[in-house]
Amino acid sequence: MTPPVSIVIVSRDRPAALMRCLTGVAQLDYAPFEVIVVACPEGAEAVASRPDALQIKLIRYDEANISAARNLGIGAASGEIVAFVDDDAVPEPLWLRHLVAPFSDDRLACTGGYVIGRNGISFQWRARSVDRTGTAHDLDVTGDDAVAPSPPEGQAIKTEGTNMAVRRSVLAEMGGFDPAFRFYLDETDLNLRLTAEGHLTALVPLAQVHHGFAESPRRARDRSPRDLSQIGASKMVFLRKHCPEKARKQAWKAFAQAQRRRLLRFMQRGTLDPADVTRLMRGLRRGAKEGATRAFGDTPPLPPADQPFLPFPGRPDAPRIHLSGRPWQASRLRSEAAKAVENGAIVSLFIFSPTARRHRVRFTPDGVWQQSGGLFGQSLREGRAIRPWLFSSRVTSEIVRVQKPRG
Repeated sequence: MTPPVSIVIVSRDRPAALMRCLTGVAQLDYAPFEVIVVACPEGAEAVASRPDALQIKLIRYDEANISAARNLGIGAASGEIVAFVDDDAVPEPLWLRHLVAPFSDDRLACTGGYVIGRNGISFQWRARSVDRTGTAHDLDVTGDDAVAPSPPEGQAIKTEGTNMAVRRSVLAEMGGFDPAFRFYLDETDLNLRLTAEGHLTALVPLAQVHHGFAESPRRARDRSPRDLSQIGASKMVFLRKHCPEKARKQAWKAFAQAQRRRLLRFMQRGTLDPADVTRLMRGLRRGAKEGATRAFGDTPPLPPADQPFLPFPGRPDAPRIHLSGRPWQASRLRSEAAKAVENGAIVSLFIFSPTARRHRVRFTPDGVWQQSGGLFGQSLREGRAIRPWLFSSRVTSEIVRVQKPRG
C-alpha cells in the first residue's frame, strides 16, 4: 500500500504558471493523493474555473508569505505525507512514486528530489547540504538510488521547497514553516530544524521536477531580480536564528558580496544597468535592517487536518505514448499528442531537425512532454557536442533517458 499524500502548491500572481503546474500534477502516476492550492485571488479564480475544481482543496490567501501559506496548506492536509511543489514547476509523472518510496523506512522524516532547470534537461539543483550561514555545499551522491547521507558536522541535508516531502506528523509537531521567512531560506530553516531534532532526510535522484523560474514581483522573465529586500530580510533572520553570533558579520558580508557579483553579471548581459544595481543593493540592505528586528520562531504545533482527504484522480498506471518526427511534421504530431493526452495517456513528443542544435524539453499547456533539437545535437550537456545518429536510434536513446522519471 502506498501512503496517502497531500500535495501543497502555493501560488501568488502567477495564474498561468499555476494552471500549467496543475496540468502536470494531474498526470502523476500515483494513488492516493490530494491537491491543496493556497493562492491569491487571481490564482484562486483560475483554480475555481477548472473542470477539476471540486477535486482540489482551495485556500484563498492574499499575503506575500510563503511559509504562512504553506502552513495553511499543511493545516488542510489529510495525507500521511505532505509534498511541496512550486507553482512555476512541473513534476515528472513518476515524481511522487519516487519521492514517497523512501518513507517505507520509519526512521525517515523528509525526502527531497532533484530540480531540472529551464532547458528541461540540465539539473539546476541536485544533492546538497547547507550550513548555519545558509550556504549550500554540493554532496557527492552518485547513481539513481535514494540515499540518506550523513551531513557534515554543523550542516543539514538540503531539500528544495519546490521538490520535497515531509511526514505530516513531524511537520505538525514542529509547527510547520517559520513565518518569519516570508520568502527565501524557508525550507532551509526547516532542514536545519529537522536535523537538530534528529530526523533523517533522504535525497531521491529520480524524483524530478522541472522548475521554470517564472516571472514574479521579485524577478523578471530573464531571472534578473526586481527586488532583494525580502531576500535580505530572510538572510538576516536566518543568521540570527542559526549562525553563531561571532560569525554573523562575516557571513552577511560574504552574502552581500555574492549578491553584488550576481547583479554585476546581469549588468554585463545588459539586463540591468548601474542604477538598478545600486537600487537593488539598497533594497538588500534595507531588508537586512528590517530582518535584524523581525521576530522568529513562532511555530506552535499544528492541529490535525480540518478537512477530510479529497482524492485527486491523477493517472496511475496510465499508458505511455512516444511520438517522433521532423519539424515539418510538428503540427500534425502536436495535434495527435494533445488528443492522446485528452484520452488519458502520458505523451512524450520528440521533434528532431537535421542539425546539431542542443535539445530542450518543455511541458506544453495541453500536457505534452515535448523535446526538440537537432538529431546530432546534445541532450545531456556533457560529452561530445556533435554525434552522428540514425533517427530511430536517437529517438530510442532519448526514450530510455527519460524513462525512469517519466515511465
